[in-house]
Amino acid sequence: MSKLNRPRSSTSPVTRAVRAGLGADTTHRAVMPPIHLSTNFFFDAPGVCGTYDYTRTANPTRDLAAETIAELEGGCGAVVTSSGMSAIAVATRLLSAGDLLLAPRDCYGGSYRLFSAESNRGTYRVQFINPWDPESLELARQLRPRMIWIETPSNPHLRITDIAAWAGVARDIGAICVADNTFLSPVNQRPLEFGADLVVHSTTKFLNGHSDVVGGTVVAADEDLLEDIAWWTNAMGVSGAPFDSYLTLRGMRTLHARSPVHEANALRIVDLLDRSDVVTRVHHPSLPNHPGHDIARRQQTGWGSLVSFELRGGRVAVDAFVDGIEHFALAESLGGVESLVTHPWTMTHASMDEPARLAAGIGEGLLRLSVGIEACEDLEADLNRALLRAEAVGGATDGAAARTAREAAAAVTAQ
Repeated sequence: MSKLNRPRSSTSPVTRAVRAGLGADTTHRAVMPPIHLSTNFFFDAPGVCGTYDYTRTANPTRDLAAETIAELEGGCGAVVTSSGMSAIAVATRLLSAGDLLLAPRDCYGGSYRLFSAESNRGTYRVQFINPWDPESLELARQLRPRMIWIETPSNPHLRITDIAAWAGVARDIGAICVADNTFLSPVNQRPLEFGADLVVHSTTKFLNGHSDVVGGTVVAADEDLLEDIAWWTNAMGVSGAPFDSYLTLRGMRTLHARSPVHEANALRIVDLLDRSDVVTRVHHPSLPNHPGHDIARRQQTGWGSLVSFELRGGRVAVDAFVDGIEHFALAESLGGVESLVTHPWTMTHASMDEPARLAAGIGEGLLRLSVGIEACEDLEADLNRALLRAEAVGGATDGAAARTAREAAAAVTAQ
């Protein structure tokens, strides 16, 4: 755990992230802070230790990363965990048997799996709702949950939830409001400013930004919650490793520089997809016809670089689209400097049973892009070729028609 004990600086968060820990090494005067890999630390006497005794409980490198994240999010402190899922598990440890968790119906598949499994074993109860539907606010007042889980933009439809409205309901009924801010990062959204109590991230994504670290964090708005999540992080043994924390800190130094390039590329790709005849729907809050466009304008400072869209032709069109794609790796995750394409039905949301996926609006023709910082003209050319392959298969779905469609797509690839 890292708690911000000093007064908040008037310096920009951009500068604080870039310069976090610089000059901390007073022994050798290294510019960058060292990595403290030691498992344990000296005691002065039996029962008498300094700030650190055992790295699972506290570590200087991890604390520096946590402090930087807390400053970026505007929290009083944070814990850094071993993964995004362990961060979610830590936050939900604040629930007891019988407590109700309200969660979005189209949340990340791993979150859905955890919430459902814990509910089935009686750890707490969960009810999945549509938080973007204004009527669900009144439902929450009636159900009186102990915790309200917000994921905005949601995964994978990029639906927008009104953080301030839900935080207000949570405050009125005595619930804890948790916002998963992984899809935007504190560069584009700071949920604590709208009343959230906790912010969760998979630091694997934008905060690290280089697809070489798995990690998570929970940021708290007040010290009582911070103490609780720090206790559970230590008790469960899910603290982040020092080396991973060092790499995440390195990634955060360039977060504000990377984000505008991600977003500029994404906006051009949204326009490309929106003009395509083979794309039946584009999901991105920058589009004026997006249902959450106005709320996103109020609570976000950027549109983000995740884009999802639906292809005419379903699974056959998806297979043709990804076959031979060059600059979008077919892989899970998001937020790295490299561009990715993900098929939620078979990848990120495969842990949801089919009825749950369909109820969340996740079909076999849905794809999600994490737009990287490559030259946008290369990304656009790659997508144009992929769309031509998808268009070539048309609506073919089985048998000889599907084989003919695949042959046509292959011919497009060869051109």
